[in-house]
Amino acid sequence: MENTVRIGNRELSAAEVLALVRRYQLFPQLLRGILVDEATADYACTEDERRQVLTQFYQQNRIDKEADRQAWLAASGTTAAELEDWILRPLLLEKFKQEKFGPKVETLFLNRKSSLDKVLYSLIRVKDPGVAQELYFRVKEGEEPFSEVARKYSQGAEANTGGLIGPAPLTMPHPAIARALQVSQPGQVWPPTRLDEWYVILRLERFFPAQLDDTTRRQLIDELFETWLKEQMQRAMQEPVGGRTV
Repeated sequence: MENTVRIGNRELSAAEVLALVRRYQLFPQLLRGILVDEATADYACTEDERRQVLTQFYQQNRIDKEADRQAWLAASGTTAAELEDWILRPLLLEKFKQEKFGPKVETLFLNRKSSLDKVLYSLIRVKDPGVAQELYFRVKEGEEPFSEVARKYSQGAEANTGGLIGPAPLTMPHPAIARALQVSQPGQVWPPTRLDEWYVILRLERFFPAQLDDTTRRQLIDELFETWLKEQMQRAMQEPVGGRTV
């Protein structure tokens, strides 16, 4: 007899559960979880790590007392072992990420550095070329601060910030703006440049070269992991059941 599981008032076979998973578009989430479990299966945490992570979770959720914890388990329909596995899972995943992708970060950073650089810049955009030229000379000659001109005349959302945008990755602005900013010196004002229906006046305020600090390292490791996981999921969905390896 086929094994079944009771969910609410329904007795469901494995095939019916899988059909419901697909129907409610939960299959990608389920597959992601399975792949993460497989990836972290060979990893373990130390007793000190286990104690620290569990204590932090219990305190954050105000269930550090045994009675409160038991009530929480009963309300969620979770066993103590299941809860502990769930709490420790991010730590094991982090160990997997660091071991598999950590050695690749420096190369990725060097290949991507130009797209990770950030800029703080000011911008004025108007649709009339004559107005743009007049505003440029007004700013260039110091007759009026760039920020005031932007607030009064710029026709984009940047008017609300006195024309100031960023710090933002160099990949964010229009490619023509990004190219100009890459070769600019702080304080340099570019004459009006036509971009689509706009005439743009541009000034670089500050350039922030990317550094391989902890934040950037974390960002790149997560990016490598997500790319890897996406590839694994695509492969798993293409291969026949029972024929998949990770």
